Amino acid sequence: MKPRITDIERENPIIVGLDIGTTKICVTVGRRSGSNKIELLGVGKAESAGVNRGVVANIQKTVFSIREAVSSAEGQSNVDIKVVNIGIAGQHIKSIQHRGILTKSDDDEIGRIDVERLISDMYKLVLPPGEEIIHVLPQEFTIDNEPGIKEPIGMAGRRMEANFHIISGRVTDIKNIKKCVDNADLEVSSLVLEPLASSEAVLDDEEKMAGVVLVDIGGGTTDVAIFHEGIIRHTAVIPLGGNIVTEDIRQGCAVLRNQAEQLKVRYGSSLADENKENEVICVPGIRGRDSKEISVKNLAYIIQARMEEIIEHVYYEIKSSGYEDKLIAGIVITGGGAQLKHLVQLVEYITGIDCRIGYPNEYLAKTDMLNKQTFEEMKSPMYATSIGLLIKGIQILEDEEAANHEMASRKTEKVQVKEIAEKQSKKESWFTKIISEFIRDNQEIDDDTFIGKK
Repeated sequence: MKPRITDIERENPIIVGLDIGTTKICVTVGRRSGSNKIELLGVGKAESAGVNRGVVANIQKTVFSIREAVSSAEGQSNVDIKVVNIGIAGQHIKSIQHRGILTKSDDDEIGRIDVERLISDMYKLVLPPGEEIIHVLPQEFTIDNEPGIKEPIGMAGRRMEANFHIISGRVTDIKNIKKCVDNADLEVSSLVLEPLASSEAVLDDEEKMAGVVLVDIGGGTTDVAIFHEGIIRHTAVIPLGGNIVTEDIRQGCAVLRNQAEQLKVRYGSSLADENKENEVICVPGIRGRDSKEISVKNLAYIIQARMEEIIEHVYYEIKSSGYEDKLIAGIVITGGGAQLKHLVQLVEYITGIDCRIGYPNEYLAKTDMLNKQTFEEMKSPMYATSIGLLIKGIQILEDEEAANHEMASRKTEKVQVKEIAEKQSKKESWFTKIISEFIRDNQEIDDDTFIGKK
């Protein structure tokens, strides 16, 4: 029997990610291993029946799927799951740019708390009715009119300004996700935009510095995130994904939906010209009816048409971001849709930008908790968001601990200053008392005893 793992291990606390996708719901349990690796302790998966294009459409079905995935992950990891980091996506996600200013009362060095104050001010922005801020992402800082500062903590300054990339979502959709989690007897630790989570799993710092586009092709949506100089510059959600390709195959080939999905996964290609003319697939008929022959090349034409549309949308976002000529690291595609054959070639053909597939295996440490088959499966691009949610969860926890440590040290400094002030005050009081007594004694001298001139 595997040893029971408890959440009281403060050195490497256990983190849980919950990816509520359109095609699957995935729960991952893990913890930090070494400096930049994640040790997977358990994985639970369930079919997603209540989610449409990244948005909860049926709370009851979604709750059932979440419970099924959580139960599977608990059984595998021996962890009692209570708190989760959730991924969020959907067409309702929007982003804006905004500038914030913080003026301090002194020129002392800027601390983490000062940056957090500026960020929390951004959460007070007035948005259109029905929208809620999900992320406030600092881009660049200006300290006392000195621009281009990326890390302001530790610098001396009185006036701090910053450009922010603010991501918002529809209040009702966010509430529905939280309600599903609550009904599944879980607590939300953090809400993370899915392309941000995926970027942590498949991109490295060098790529983010050079300039890169992350394209996460999920079942219901395709998420885009553009990084340059290590900073997120642009985000977008395209309401098209792998499911629409499956639907195209279902209609174009006149087959059942599950057959269309199998055709896409097993024989699908994004480039029709890469397939032979005479190659056919035999699809069984329904309830004893004659089987159907489908041309692999015709299947590829159906897939290529839809994938071209999705890539055109992605390319439009790249051009509108203003960073088209600054993407030295090119495009990285991930998600379940990235598994389509010849997709890299099609992306490069349409955009003229170098492309590669992003696998989340770089940050996975070897583990004895998972069997080999499950561990190898988790290296697939379709689990990039699930792995990324663990990484983001660890980062958020470490940031909170650092902020708490700084807050505690500042309180200690205040206590020390207060003690010094009180001691100084006591010294002043003692000195004042002597002077006062001396003056009072002088005032008590009688005129008759006064020696000297009057």
